[in-house]
Amino acid sequence: MKLTGGCYCKDVRYQIQGEAQAALHCHCRECQYISGGNPNALMIFPLDAFKLTQGEMKSFRRSDLESPVTRYFCETCGTSLATETPKRPGSIVIKVGTLDDPSVFTPGAAIFTCDKQAFHHIPDDIPAFDKRPG
Repeated sequence: MKLTGGCYCKDVRYQIQGEAQAALHCHCRECQYISGGNPNALMIFPLDAFKLTQGEMKSFRRSDLESPVTRYFCETCGTSLATETPKRPGSIVIKVGTLDDPSVFTPGAAIFTCDKQAFHHIPDDIPAFDKRPG
């Protein structure tokens, strides 16, 4: 699979050459902050399948957590592009909304539904997990 994407202002562009390891809706409270209140639609790929083709991403990592994720975003427009998590070394989490063709996304599961808000919808045909599945 070859995918391309980038930020809203087009300063940052990327390419992915590889198969997705997972496609999820994440309902965790942290994702709600990043998305503006909704679950995050995300796809996980091998890190070596991801390549920046234009610009640079800025990063943010919380200093008050023992094992924080690294969040990547465009410094110009603020678009959240990707995340790296210690829970999945060697992988990169791509925000589906940054793909040039987000229609390639089909969620395989909903995770962290323990933080789900009443206005979030989980399709009946996908498995839902209170936390991260084992």
